[in-house]
Amino acid sequence: MKTRTAWIVIAGISVVALGATGAVGAVAWADYQARQDAPSLVSSTAASELTGAERIVFRNTAAGLGYGHVASVPLDSPGAPREVSAVACDRVDATADEVACLRTVRGITPLYTATLLGADGAVRAEWPLTGIPSRTRISDDGALIATTAFVTGHSYATIGFSTATTVHTRDGADLGNLEDWALEVDGRPSAPVDRNYWGITFADDDTFYATVGMSTQGVTSLVRGSIAARTLQTVADNVECPSLSPDKTRIAFKRVTAGSGPTVHWTPAIYDLATGEVTLLPEKRSIDDQIEWFDDDTILYGMPRDDAAGDSDVWALTADGASEPQVLIEHAWSPSVVRG
Repeated sequence: MKTRTAWIVIAGISVVALGATGAVGAVAWADYQARQDAPSLVSSTAASELTGAERIVFRNTAAGLGYGHVASVPLDSPGAPREVSAVACDRVDATADEVACLRTVRGITPLYTATLLGADGAVRAEWPLTGIPSRTRISDDGALIATTAFVTGHSYATIGFSTATTVHTRDGADLGNLEDWALEVDGRPSAPVDRNYWGITFADDDTFYATVGMSTQGVTSLVRGSIAARTLQTVADNVECPSLSPDKTRIAFKRVTAGSGPTVHWTPAIYDLATGEVTLLPEKRSIDDQIEWFDDDTILYGMPRDDAAGDSDVWALTADGASEPQVLIEHAWSPSVVRG
């Protein structure tokens, strides 16, 4: 076959292939839009505000209209029809008048952003994330916002993952990546090149807790950080994604209890800050979430559904381990308990 003829054939095949790809893409997009515009699986109303006192704010995962959007229910009636906003987020946290929203802006090259929104939905501050959104927390007074994003990999179970965890003020000022802060391990300065941080929980406007992972040492530890001093000190080992209780005496977290890498199994647990005692809770499933406290006696966490990709429920479990887990909010993820 002559070169010119060969190129004509190749070009023809390419056009057909691209056309087929485009047709498949168009069908997939039309199917996605149809699912997004379909009636919601749950009873809901349009939200007048993103957040408010005495509410549970979360990401709506019910298929249909409003999927992925910020929603909320009354704190004293979590089974009530949810109020669904027009704001879409991958991960949320909230106070009575602010919402931290981590999101993926889809396109040929995806973008990742963190946005601080007022209760009315107005943008107060926004900054880029270095990768896939993972965790966010706001301090009780709303002055500080923590974010964690995956720089590589898609989960903490991925071999070779890397994270970027930063703290911002409510006006968007960047207080820095925790990897640039001074770390002390067992009271001694340490600067392993493979350290990663994730899952901040604030105690006040200076003190917070987070996780540090050092893969070459095979250690994942709870650290206590000081914003003023830009320092981090290890507190306990095998503690991930800490969440400080409302009375600030205990930390709920997930602990590796079996497996490693992609097959790791995390069990929810409670760490007593005064005694160092750890209580494993009666949850047989692996929990890959940063736990939220409903009150001083009960914790909340998200659990993906086995029967529907992209869907999940928020479960409740007593912090003393005296009862079995129960579903609190169906078709929900990333719960944030907002009190007055």
